[in-house]
Amino acid sequence: ERPVFTFDDYTFKAQQIFFRSAGGRFRAACCSRRAGKTVGIAADMIDAAQTNNDVNVLYITVTQQAARAIIWGDLMKIIEDFQIPCKIDNSRLTIKFTKSKSTIYVAGAKDRGEIEKYRGWKLFKCYIDEAQSFRTYIKELINDIIIPALRDLKGHLYLTGTPGPVLAGVFYEFTHSPNWFTHHWTAFDNPHMHDLPNGKDLEETLTEERIMRGIDVTDPSYVRETYGKWVEDKDSLVFKFNRGKNIYYELPKEGRWTYLMGVDIGYNDSDAICVLGYNSHHKRVYIVDEFVKNKQNITELVKQVRRMKDIWEPVKIVMDAGALGKKIQEEIRQRHGIHMETAEKSRKVEFIELLNDDLRTGKLLAPVGSLFEQDSMLVTWDRDSILRNPDKPKVADTYHSDINDAVLYAWREARHYLSEKPLQKQTIGTDPYMDELESKEASAMERMQSDPEDFELEQQIQEDMEILDLWGENW
Repeated sequence: ERPVFTFDDYTFKAQQIFFRSAGGRFRAACCSRRAGKTVGIAADMIDAAQTNNDVNVLYITVTQQAARAIIWGDLMKIIEDFQIPCKIDNSRLTIKFTKSKSTIYVAGAKDRGEIEKYRGWKLFKCYIDEAQSFRTYIKELINDIIIPALRDLKGHLYLTGTPGPVLAGVFYEFTHSPNWFTHHWTAFDNPHMHDLPNGKDLEETLTEERIMRGIDVTDPSYVRETYGKWVEDKDSLVFKFNRGKNIYYELPKEGRWTYLMGVDIGYNDSDAICVLGYNSHHKRVYIVDEFVKNKQNITELVKQVRRMKDIWEPVKIVMDAGALGKKIQEEIRQRHGIHMETAEKSRKVEFIELLNDDLRTGKLLAPVGSLFEQDSMLVTWDRDSILRNPDKPKVADTYHSDINDAVLYAWREARHYLSEKPLQKQTIGTDPYMDELESKEASAMERMQSDPEDFELEQQIQEDMEILDLWGENW
């Protein structure tokens, strides 16, 4: 006799409270790793699709590739274990139930363009998982697309994830909102984590991991991942973006501008194009244009490159030519007449640190709400790689930014540190000439006295960049 699947029999108490207790249609769960939220989502999706006729149930995370890795296996396990009759499409990641005619969709929403494909859907339930890894467009996805899609059936929306390293963002906002039913549980509430194959209980296993990693229970990353608590940890961020220092509202009007374009290509990942500009009068570089879109073909990519090239007339276009990038680069040159130089990818960590110096001293600026700003709050270092080898840290694979790589490629070619507002043409030795010279020296002295560390860092950065330029020429 075929076993019968029921949500209550398959789940444990914390999952049941979140998905079944009275608490409204809009719910958020902030959990630790291995808390069982994904298995709970899979069980609730199948239960909803089995017990309701002709409804759509949608699961979304950042990319469809990530969605397949996170939840598809759990869905398949329930279907196989309980022999649930349905039609499975492993390519599109859909499950059509034979009796109820209801459908489960598993999908991604990498950028603002991708969320449009859900507009106009009619949904019974929607789950947005790993919500801490989305950019700010997740608010538009929720408010303008998903909530209206749930309106007809008075459906439920579930927002789930783990705390991020910054006490900000949409997931942080919604998990602290009185308008959302918010639930919190950890791996300690998951009974399956107390019956581990190695015979050790969860606390023994965690103690062993802390010793191996060389950390204690106060490590911010450990607190977030193990206890599901929000702990600010800006040191874990790869890019040290500061909203107080690195945002501009208007570009300088004086001086002559030089523009550079950086291109990072992908398919499952997105194509990203950025344009940086620096001014002959100011030792700053500005992000003036951005474009990110996934699953483009070469023709679509070239169209965007040409559009931005015609607008900004960059002196140089640099492109990531790794993997198949060199073939694509040559194809674009021969067929479309656009010359792109190969982006310098060696010594990436050192150049990230130099870029961070520009961020710390306010020399790299971005417009309000830029993709670079948003991704800078999501890209983190792999803490274990730092502990193993502090000299060669690796970027964690929890979130991959395409635009930040494009910015880094273009920034490496910028020569903004050589910019300097020229003295007005005055006769040497005259009072106006001496007044302007004294004003310039006084300004430098004031900067040194008010913030000697930043002033010293500014001088060191200029020396470092000149050395790197010389190293590149000699190489």
